[in-house]
Amino acid sequence: MTNPIRIPPEEVKMKVHSGSALLVCAYDDETKFNNNHLDGALSLPEFKSKLSSLSQDKEIIFYCA
Repeated sequence: MTNPIRIPPEEVKMKVHSGSALLVCAYDDETKFNNNHLDGALSLPEFKSKLSSLSQDKEIIFYCA
């Protein structure tokens, strides 16, 4: 298994705002998501429910607080 690639918050913000990446909060618990999500982030259950319809051209950025 490879190590995750860490990128600076400024780069994440740029990619999400440009539409080239999706931001996903890695918490599976809705309470943790509600307490820790960043603007524009999908919850993990929401991401999983949309997985089959997502564009394969977008980068997916997971985070946890």
